[in-house]
Amino acid sequence: MELTVLGCRSGMPAEGQASSGYLVSTASTRLVLDCGPGIATALSAMAVVPDAVVISHLHSDHCYDLLPLGKALLYRRLEAAIGDRAGDPVSAARHLDLSGPRVPLLVPKGGHAVLNRLASLFPVTTMPLLDRVFDLAFDVVEYGAGDDVEIGDAHVSLHPLRHVAANCGIRVESSRSALAYTGDTGVTPGLLPLAAGVDLLLAEATLAATDTGPHGHLSGADAGVAAAEGGVGELVLTHFVSTEPAWLEARRDDAAAAFTGPIRIAEPGLRVDLTPAPAPVAGS
Repeated sequence: MELTVLGCRSGMPAEGQASSGYLVSTASTRLVLDCGPGIATALSAMAVVPDAVVISHLHSDHCYDLLPLGKALLYRRLEAAIGDRAGDPVSAARHLDLSGPRVPLLVPKGGHAVLNRLASLFPVTTMPLLDRVFDLAFDVVEYGAGDDVEIGDAHVSLHPLRHVAANCGIRVESSRSALAYTGDTGVTPGLLPLAAGVDLLLAEATLAATDTGPHGHLSGADAGVAAAEGGVGELVLTHFVSTEPAWLEARRDDAAAAFTGPIRIAEPGLRVDLTPAPAPVAGS
């Protein structure tokens, strides 16, 4: 399993960095976890077509790029279906059969209606197929807290956490590795079953101090405690409000006060290989 950071900013893109989005690749499956502003561009730069997308919660910095990503996926299908046909592609598209496989999109309950409203804000009246992103490009599945799903060779489980919007942490397990991602959450007992024993915990570290209010975010220290209590192999901090090196190092230091394992600071393009090293051959 490999983690690639696509974007790691809290809120809107800033300082050249996209909002939240992460690519998790197993032996045969590519999952995108969250899809905030800028993530569709990052995926296009890598020429990646995901096998599925999983959204932790419906805040814009975690899901807004589902519309451009879906349109890009739909364009690919239209181009493949139309091929080299002569004539007007708009007219040709009206008669195409686009009932084939779609990319699974897992969203919290109520998410399908929200996304359809988003698509309806920007109608393409001459080519209405392009307004049907969330039924032609994606196969939208609304999940509930505690649900599990198999996607290719990956097992994905959704763990309820604490945020102002309903948020589930996402745990991805393959035959050899496991990764947990918090989405956005405050301190909550739900972090322990999410993170327990994973090779890598991808945890937000939005704040410099613990959030005691109703919104729900982690500080660097909170992320370190979650990693230590979960017995994780490695911690990657993300969802930052700043790229200032001193600020980021302070969040790492806060986490290191509780967690003694490896700690990395997320940045776009960071890749972390979770594949266990081969066992030594006897006698070598």
